[in-house]
Order: sequence, then structure tokens, then C-alpha cells
Amino acid sequence: MTTTLSQKLIRTKPAERHVDDAHAHEGHRLGRTLGLFPLTMIGVGATIGTGIFFTMVEAVPKAGPSVVLSFLLAAVTAGLTALCYAELADRVPASGSSYSFAYATVGEFGAFVVAACLLLEYGLAASATAIGWSDYLNNFLQNAFGWHIPEMLRSPMIVSGKLGTEFHPGHFNLPPVLLVILCCVLLIRGTRESATTNAVMVLIKLAILVFFSVIAFSGFDINNFHPFYAGTKGLGQMAGVTAAAGTVFFSFIGLDTIATAGEETKDPTRHVPIGILLALGIVTVFYMLVAIAALGAQPAALFEGQEAGLAVILQNVTGKVWPALVLSAGAVISVFSVTLVTIYGQTRILYAIARDGLIPKTFHKVHPRTLTPVSNTMIVCLVVGVVAGLVDSTFLWDMVSMGTLTAFIVVSIAVPVIRKKQGEGVRKGFRVPFGPYFVPGLSILACLYIMKDLSPATFRVFTIWMSVAIVTYFVYGVRNSRLNHHAG
Repeated sequence: MTTTLSQKLIRTKPAERHVDDAHAHEGHRLGRTLGLFPLTMIGVGATIGTGIFFTMVEAVPKAGPSVVLSFLLAAVTAGLTALCYAELADRVPASGSSYSFAYATVGEFGAFVVAACLLLEYGLAASATAIGWSDYLNNFLQNAFGWHIPEMLRSPMIVSGKLGTEFHPGHFNLPPVLLVILCCVLLIRGTRESATTNAVMVLIKLAILVFFSVIAFSGFDINNFHPFYAGTKGLGQMAGVTAAAGTVFFSFIGLDTIATAGEETKDPTRHVPIGILLALGIVTVFYMLVAIAALGAQPAALFEGQEAGLAVILQNVTGKVWPALVLSAGAVISVFSVTLVTIYGQTRILYAIARDGLIPKTFHKVHPRTLTPVSNTMIVCLVVGVVAGLVDSTFLWDMVSMGTLTAFIVVSIAVPVIRKKQGEGVRKGFRVPFGPYFVPGLSILACLYIMKDLSPATFRVFTIWMSVAIVTYFVYGVRNSRLNHHAG
């Protein structure tokens, strides 16, 4: 029986097949080595750090002190989506996260579109965090040794200036490239080793943020919160809040990263949902704590363009160098973990897409000894490193948020669809409260509310990216899909 094009676009890969594929093909199987604690730390590691260490300098000028509401809005939206992720992770415990969820519910074409969003989200997030790492590394070297990295070796060729895009020939941002190389080596060695290293770095990161908050609160001035809506970008009250929420929202990418690890988790139907909810709680508490402490210690007007902002705040509050030195060292370690986990998530999504035949098999090959996708990891790190070395991070933040929001919307849509496909009483496990429509509906509305205030340039670039993805699907994916062998 011949399958028509329209049937191919909406064909689904049932949840059972995702699980079966995870156990098939010995030479391509990932190892199940992750328990609840390292899994939760993967989520926290991919989330805490970037939104606090870097994006405050982008978000505060849009919203002023009301940026605390931006973090809260982003957290509530992520929380609604986290509930959807938790149920889907229980029903489809495989690599690929939202891509696998979409493939099991809305169909192959929709899944490929989600995959394109995830690749954009993870790839640019890894580059952006690596770029920010350079600022704190330079601050650490200057405070510790009185030496800083030469400007030409820590600034990109393509930057966003006051008059638009500027080109600086001869400039190359070397530190983030070195960071990506280190992450590549660690990820190739094995998932367990990477997860253990990440967990240690996350605990150091949390301790550093507590250290910052305690010192920053000693210089707290309530007058810094007045006027509450005092952004410098000329945005109205809630427009500034939602615009800033769009900038920081990508920080919640960690929730998606946990779901990408389903196939390498010892007990995915139990640990993935719990890990997602635990990570969300930890992340929200720390984001709010640090944001309030930072804004209380420094007027909002000073955040714009500030390099290594949290370290500078500690130096200004105490009048001493050593607190800034400690924080910069902690930031260097913590951002390493963010970059590591983000690249990990990117490789596992590509692994899942390649297994389904929608992209070349190179991304699906697993090394027999380390049980990691070596070629996949090297290709991802090459692309991430090139972008980090050549492009200003200002171009990247909102694009990552756009990809994240789109993926979250599809995840929310998938909940009622998979409930209808599998039924309510098929298996025990986590379920979104209040039925299959209320929470997912709120999640979709919240994502759209944040998305509406992203910049026009973000929408233009996103449209171009999605157009390339759609062409790729029709030229390669639809012909090579493994479901072709199971049709009719």
C-alpha cells in the first residue's frame, strides 16, 4: 500500500517504538548510567548560571528593577511546561526530548520542526554561554594575576554596535573556543564521567551564588527598586517585563536537557519526571534570590554593558578584590558546567533524529567502549566553537529563547494528544494535574505572551532558519525516514 505525502507528514512513532529502539542495535545503544541525583544536577547545571551571570546585563536595561518579575514570569511559564514534560517523559522515556514527544503525538513533520527549534536552542545556547565565560575568565585573571587577555583574542569579529552590525577584522574570541574543546574531550570520554564532573561543578556554583547573595545583601538599598519600572530601552511597564522575560527564558533550557537524557537514565519513568520538578524548584529559588540581591546592591542603570557584572557588584559593595576573585572563579567553573550540559543535550537530540533516519547516520554512531556518539559530539563542538569565536552573544540570547518557547509550546500540545492515544488508565505514573487541557493551555498562552515581545530581527532570523529546516526535511528526511520501512 502506497503512503501519500500527507500521510508521511503526520505519521507518528508510537512511544513503544521509542523504547524498543532504545534497546535495539547493540552497536548504537547508549549506556544507562544516570541516577536521580546526577540527572537533577544535569538540569540545574544547564540552567543556573547563564541567566544570572550574563543575561542580567541584557535584561535589566529592558525592565529595570522589575526584572525580578521577568524571572518570575519565566519561572511560572517554565513550571507549567515542566509539568507537561514530566508526564511526557514518563510516557516516552527516550532520548530526543520534545522531538521524541512530538514524533509520538503530532507526527513526523511536526517533530522535525521541533528538532530544528531544539538544534537552534541548544547550539546557540552553548555558544552564548561559552562567550560569557570569557568575561569572567578575564576578570579572574586580572584580579588574580594583574593580567588580562588581549582585546583581539577575547572579542568576536561580528558584533552588535550602536549603529547596527559591525565587523572587526582580525578579532577572534579564543577563550570560548578553548572551553568548547575541553567540553568535547570530556563528553567523548563517557556520560557517567561527564555527569559526575557536572554534579561537582553545580554544587560549587550553588555555593558561589549563596556567597554572592550574602555579601550583596549587606549592601542592600531599597531605593534601588524605585522607580520599579525603570528600563533604559524605552519600553513600557509590562512590555519591558515581558521583553526581559524573553531574554532570560532560554535559561530554563535545563528542563529540556533532563528529558534528553531519558535513554541514559537507570529508571527513566520515575527519575526523569522527579528530576525535572526538582531542578525547576532549585533554579527558581536561586534565580530570584540572586536577582533581588544584585538589584538591591546596584542601581539598575549600571547593569547595561557591564562586564562580569556580579563580580563587579561584590567589588563595589566590599571595596575589596577578593570577593570578586572568588565569584569570578566560581563563574568560570559554573559556566563550564552549563556549556558542557548544553552541548550534551544537542548531541543526544541529533542522535535521536539520526536514529529515525531524518538526518545522516553519522550522528547515530556510538563508540563501542565509551558508549558515546563521538562523531556527533565532534561535529557539534566544531559548530559551537566557530559561532562562539566569531559572533557577539547579543545576537544569540533572544534566538535561543525563541527556540525554547516554540519547543515548549509543542510539548504542551503533545499532552492531550498522547492522553487520547494511550488512554488515561494504560499505566501508572506522573500526570499533569487538572486534566489534559488546563495546565497545557496555560503553558501555551504564557509562552505566546513572552514570545510576542521578542525583537523583529529574532522573528526574521527564526523564519529563515525554519525555512532551511523545512527544505532539509523534504529533500532528505521524508525519503530516508525509518518509518518508510514500516509503512503499509
